[in-house]
Amino acid sequence: MSFKLTILGSNSAVPLKNRNPSSQLLNVNERFFLIDCGENTQVQLRKNGLSFQRIHHVFISHLHGDHYYGLIGLINSMHLLGRKKELHIYAHEPLKEIINLQLHAASIDLSFPLFFHTLSYESESILYQDDVITVSNIILDHTIKCSGFIFTEKKYKRKIDKSKIEKYGIHHDHYVSLMNGENYSFEGVIIANEKLTKKPKDFHSYAFCSDTIFLPHLAEKLKKVDVLYHETTFANGLESRASETGHSTTAQAAKIAKLSKMKLLITGHYSRRYIDLNILLDETKEIFSNSMLSYSGMSIDFNTIYQRNNI
Repeated sequence: MSFKLTILGSNSAVPLKNRNPSSQLLNVNERFFLIDCGENTQVQLRKNGLSFQRIHHVFISHLHGDHYYGLIGLINSMHLLGRKKELHIYAHEPLKEIINLQLHAASIDLSFPLFFHTLSYESESILYQDDVITVSNIILDHTIKCSGFIFTEKKYKRKIDKSKIEKYGIHHDHYVSLMNGENYSFEGVIIANEKLTKKPKDFHSYAFCSDTIFLPHLAEKLKKVDVLYHETTFANGLESRASETGHSTTAQAAKIAKLSKMKLLITGHYSRRYIDLNILLDETKEIFSNSMLSYSGMSIDFNTIYQRNNI
């Protein structure tokens, strides 16, 4: 099963030549989730060979332009290319009015159904789930209302070991209970589940923490998450500036990762003042060694990343 993240943009408000505003695409078993949609998102999707017509769910963290200015362009391209499948947008209430106004001003009658799902300003809940994934929001603290998102792959059932099943002559009526982890028990015969089934593959979880000040209490909410994307807009020593603008420093992001016992920290939302991002990475690694920079075009396969990073 796939669980793959592609970074489309990881810069802060002002784009640079080689750094685009915030946007990511998460592929969970061929379910495609777009997380934020800054300028140039659809171009980055094309550059990375990703079909935006396969995106069915878009999650917008907040309504600063560098996190959603690419959305109307993406929606328009979907329309021009004859999209028929519905699109779901999860965002704070004003975005619905903004998008509808833009469509109305251009006299566009979309070729596909567009659904808006309002993010709460105050409460956290499950936003979407199916048989593979659950998506929930977490409240962040920025200069305007802002949410992060947690994507949690559902645990898979144990797999039937056909050779063992045949060896013991077990009827298929028992398959469901075995896949649910129960021991085989029939007419006084008991066989441990481990002898008849195989361990399911590991399931993954990912948290996206967009613009926010340092929030120590986030660590408790993230303890069951494997990989964290957390903004590091500023280097150490600029804590006051970070607080004033609703952002975090390298050390603050690293502390969240350390407190939550994260397996991997991915940093992003870099201020344009930093040309050499390794300065930020070095500071982050001083506190949390399993850290990495994000950059446009970066692809992370959760099924192999732990081995690559010796986690």
